[in-house]
Amino acid sequence: MEKHDGREVAQTRAGDRGVLGDPWYDALASGWGELDGTGAPALAVPPQAAPPERSAAAIYLEVQRSAAFQEVRSRYRRFVIPAAAAFFAWYLAYILAATTAPGLMGRPVAGAVNVAMLAGLGQFLSTFLLTWLYSRHARLRRDRAALELRWDTQEMTRMIEGGQR
Repeated sequence: MEKHDGREVAQTRAGDRGVLGDPWYDALASGWGELDGTGAPALAVPPQAAPPERSAAAIYLEVQRSAAFQEVRSRYRRFVIPAAAAFFAWYLAYILAATTAPGLMGRPVAGAVNVAMLAGLGQFLSTFLLTWLYSRHARLRRDRAALELRWDTQEMTRMIEGGQR
């Protein structure tokens, strides 16, 4: 009858651990007191390569480079730049006319109402009109795509913060 100290079984089992996928195999308990090939104690749990984690900054950069984000930004620019330029030109024309053409601005239109008062009221009306046009453009052309991007980004960042829910 032969005596076995159990090392052969443990070494065989440690070598088969990846192949068998034994659900009853306790990785934390294995290797205690066992020796690796060099004679040093074996690690209880073999080191595994950690999956590369994506940071929130990397996710936001990825979204920023996406075609959907670029489309939302270009729609925004196609409206805002011309609208801001037109509004600024209108405001500048009002200021220049008020300072350089006082005779024109002081000309009466109806009773005590003159051109300067109508132009000033026109500034208020154009501000309200531009605000309405901007909100309409955003609602019709950008909000849905921006909301989808926001949901996708939140889902991606939620996965790195707390895992899948």
